Amino acid sequence: MRSIEILPGIHVTNDKCLVLDDGPTVVIGDLHLGYERALEDEGMYIPRINTTNVIDRLNDILCQYEPSKVILLGDIKHTFRRSKWEEGKDVKAIIELIREASDVVVVRGNHDNYIQNAIQGTDVIVTDHMDQSGFRMEHGHIDSGVRPVIIGHEHPSVRILDSVGVGMKLPVFVHAREDGVIVLPAFSAFSSGNDLMADRNCIMADALKKSDYINADLYGISDLGIISLGKLKDFHEKA
Repeated sequence: MRSIEILPGIHVTNDKCLVLDDGPTVVIGDLHLGYERALEDEGMYIPRINTTNVIDRLNDILCQYEPSKVILLGDIKHTFRRSKWEEGKDVKAIIELIREASDVVVVRGNHDNYIQNAIQGTDVIVTDHMDQSGFRMEHGHIDSGVRPVIIGHEHPSVRILDSVGVGMKLPVFVHAREDGVIVLPAFSAFSSGNDLMADRNCIMADALKKSDYINADLYGISDLGIISLGKLKDFHEKA
């Protein structure tokens, strides 16, 4: 299964994006472009594949859902510093790719210092939040208090283990239905995810932390498609 409708007109997908029927509109969070270069600055060298991976998956999303608008929900870039030439080039390449097929809105995340410099020369809107289809869209590092809200920032994941400790880790969508909070998984291939725990101090995003997140519905991204995993409390009761 490629997608699940969690609310009327709101679909979570195995493509790590949320799709609203309004438009349609695609919402993606946490690309973290330039991650490899940041590691190089720390003396660790890995192939520079994140941007290529993002481009390939974005092409698939644009073809599959044919959106009229794409909302990038923050942390488009990885480093907090002013963008280096290569990072700025990657950011602009992603923006231009999307603009060939749809409108694009950039919601500023906590990593997106100087994001306006990276996309100078385009007419792309950069904003701290936007409202659409009755939802506040914001990155999630700061909670506006508006509900319902769709955020990123958390990079949510869960671990599924058997009795001998063998298992897998899955990025997840989180839907705290009663509190009106939806959290997207990170789009970056390099994000292993922040394992959701019962301990509230382990939650990064304030909107999720303030919610009854232990009773939130989880939807896992897997090679078999998107899977309804039940509630977070079920994982801890089984542990």
